[in-house]
Amino acid sequence: MSEKQKTIKYPVTVTGVGLHTGKTVKLTFKPSDKNSGVRFLRTDINNEAFVNADVKNVADTTRGTTLEENGNRIATVEHVLAAIAGFEIDNIVMEIDAPETPILDGSSKPFADALGKAGIVEQEAEREVVEITETINYFNEENGSEIIAIPSDRYRISCMIDFNTKVLGSQHASLNQMSDFKNEIAPSRTFVFLHELERLLERNLIKGGDLSNAIVFVDHEVSQSALNQMASLFNKPTIEIKDGGLLNNLDLYFDNEPARHKLLDVLGDLVLVGKPIKAQIIAIKPGHSVNIEFVKKIKKYIKDKLNSNDIPKYDPNVKPIFDVNDIKKMLPHRYPFLLVDKIIEMSDSHVVGIKNVTMNESFFQGHFPGEPIMPGVLQIEAMAQTGGILNLSTLENPHDYNTYFLKIDNVRFKKKVVPGDTLIFKLDFLAPVRRGICHMRGTAYVGNKVVAEAELMAQLAKK
Repeated sequence: MSEKQKTIKYPVTVTGVGLHTGKTVKLTFKPSDKNSGVRFLRTDINNEAFVNADVKNVADTTRGTTLEENGNRIATVEHVLAAIAGFEIDNIVMEIDAPETPILDGSSKPFADALGKAGIVEQEAEREVVEITETINYFNEENGSEIIAIPSDRYRISCMIDFNTKVLGSQHASLNQMSDFKNEIAPSRTFVFLHELERLLERNLIKGGDLSNAIVFVDHEVSQSALNQMASLFNKPTIEIKDGGLLNNLDLYFDNEPARHKLLDVLGDLVLVGKPIKAQIIAIKPGHSVNIEFVKKIKKYIKDKLNSNDIPKYDPNVKPIFDVNDIKKMLPHRYPFLLVDKIIEMSDSHVVGIKNVTMNESFFQGHFPGEPIMPGVLQIEAMAQTGGILNLSTLENPHDYNTYFLKIDNVRFKKKVVPGDTLIFKLDFLAPVRRGICHMRGTAYVGNKVVAEAELMAQLAKK
């Protein structure tokens, strides 16, 4: 059963402090049209300063995921995006008046609570879920981090961390269904080791930190004077180290809260795929840079899959729509310039033609005779003839017309075509035929490899 796309019912606002700037940030979730996707809008810049939640816009992965598009930057987006994923929202605009999201308590819970209040509604559009049908993995040799996607009947994530310290060793967390996100994953707060916190303080990078938005693990000996100094900095009466190596700033919600938060980060970063996926994700020692490299691999998988699905399938045992004799009745070309042998597929907007390349072609006698290669210009001519049949098919009396080139754009040759190859041409209308002008995109394949591409414009003219 197909799913519908979702957005929120009403706008809702969350206000808090930015972790790095220390400034107040207002973030407003707003409903968005079907097929519009997940977007941020920097309202402090202008009403067109959109930043799409897409991995191509990732600008930095230091201590969080930062997006930038057309010079408009949004930092620390992962906690907000995790809430979007947890509610399976497809289309939403997040208006924000600062270059970073509010840190709040360091989790996704405030965002999840806000989205729950806003309400979720279905839209009149099908949700395009990408089903992962083969194993995809990314492995970082430097730190041993790895993320794997394997085929599954639903979207689920498991995460394992191991910091090899006494205070934080190996932990595991899982999310088997998105309905569990709000209670089981969203409240999990970010965490930091004390030595990292000290380094960030020295660099003045956490102006919005107040020890209420991160769990702090103490992984080295700390003097009481250093603790007193930190207490003064964060306006705390005292700071102590509890049993288990935690500062006394927070109590854990879950024994494995760090692992749950790392899972939360993975879930948020995976929104940058741009489409919902169906797979089991296994993350081992993940981090934002690793997450983003993994997202890039999934994006490539989706692109390759789409390209593969778009490649026409040629079965020589199936009777063609037009054989060469039918084609000769439609096109004025004859040997040696009739370069289409069959039309195997055709609709109102596309056509697929076949050209069998043999050593007996006349052009092989003079074009690289020692290494026979089909001239690129003739590949384009064959492509155009295939498109010409599509153009002529739009007319009541196609025999009374010819098709003439007007323009050729964006031509690319990607692979040699040699004797024995079977060229498959696919032409698609880029716009409806108007006043006899036809604008088409053509792709030539040998097997599943693209060998040539071009945009063609032609005119239908009466004989």
